[in-house]
Amino acid sequence: MTARILIVDDVPANSRLLEARLSGEYYQIATATDGYEAVRLAHSWQPDLIMLDVMMPVMDGYETCRLLKADAQTLHIPVVMITALGDPSERLRGLEAGADDFLTKPVEFDTLLARTRSLVRLKRLLDELRARGETARALGLGDQGMVLPSISGARALVVDDWDIGAQSIQDTLSREGIIPGRASTEAEALALTAAIPFDLIVLSLSMTTDDPLRLASRLRAADITHDIPLLLIAEPEQRTRILRGFDLGANDWLMRPLDGHELRARARNQIRRKFYQDRLRADFGSALEMALTDPLTGFYNQRYLMRHLRGLLASGDNPGISVMMLDVDHFKSINDQYGHPMGDHALKSIAETLRTRTRVFDTVARYGGEEFVVVMPGASANDALSAAERLRSAIERMPFSPLPGLNVPITVSIGVAFSGGPNVTPETLLQAADHAMYQAKHGGRNRVMSAIPS
Repeated sequence: MTARILIVDDVPANSRLLEARLSGEYYQIATATDGYEAVRLAHSWQPDLIMLDVMMPVMDGYETCRLLKADAQTLHIPVVMITALGDPSERLRGLEAGADDFLTKPVEFDTLLARTRSLVRLKRLLDELRARGETARALGLGDQGMVLPSISGARALVVDDWDIGAQSIQDTLSREGIIPGRASTEAEALALTAAIPFDLIVLSLSMTTDDPLRLASRLRAADITHDIPLLLIAEPEQRTRILRGFDLGANDWLMRPLDGHELRARARNQIRRKFYQDRLRADFGSALEMALTDPLTGFYNQRYLMRHLRGLLASGDNPGISVMMLDVDHFKSINDQYGHPMGDHALKSIAETLRTRTRVFDTVARYGGEEFVVVMPGASANDALSAAERLRSAIERMPFSPLPGLNVPITVSIGVAFSGGPNVTPETLLQAADHAMYQAKHGGRNRVMSAIPS
């Protein structure tokens, strides 16, 4: 997983060492020597992760982190603070400033990589949600600001078969206003998470009744718990299990003996990030319900499609976008012979076929009366042509019975265009796909054709 990492350290030797190690893992690196430069680069470069030294002249790492987390343009960027100060109070100070993690020099590189991968995964998810939210706000359909609620009343599940340890964690979380629950087995944890919407799961890696790593895997695989922050509690000798837990999708960890203040700070940061993520999803969802979806099919409409395409084409990381335009063949005859309600039924059946046979990160829109558009980021022209042929074949085989005992075949003509050339706009890309679609119509219908944007 490649990503952009900003290293902030006033000692060039430290920056060079980190840069060499991370570049070897194929991360893109930029460096800054003070907090002001870090804030400037965070705005202009929008890194996926910031590694921030604490001891710097003029503005130290704590103040830099507070500035980053107070700014709407940078608050979503994960910050890992790195320092030679080993005092627990310094670690707590960093977490209170909003840091996502606090590592002490000399940093074990495997640990650093595990933290990096985990935080980058989360950042990519938040980026996708923010991008969709920005599209909605640009259309005037979303809130312009974001005020996160207090974490008081948040729910946390403590999973541990050691009664004393579990009770200590519950008591600590309660002092933060968090409502704790307890599970002592994997079965209890799965049952509780299925019934209660938790905001944090604290999982002990020292459980003996069940394998906690298997439970972590199951929690990450389940839709209902996939996005709940997972905080691991481990013994010092369990470092290998911690790293494995991060590979499975854990968000954070703490070593025993636990510092209550640090536990509260880490729990608070994880819950706040979840609330931020939930708010992004809710804002985007409500905006779509207001004006960006087609009520018949549930797909995006043309208004959203144009804005979304413009954002994808403007992205500096855009490797190319393929677009399909589909038109239902002889659709007017369906309406004329069987009535408009049956025509609507045909469109909904086609929509369901498209929904189940496109990639999760593709965007499907209803472009017009019987026209649909599929936007495929990162798909080559050949990939798009193959996908279009699969869709054409699936729709041709789709059952459609406007009258009892009568099966009527439905076919589509599909045009495909690819944005590989320079100066491509949403309009020229869609025009090319539309031109190819009409070529398919004139060529006999029920076929796929391609065109190059001019």
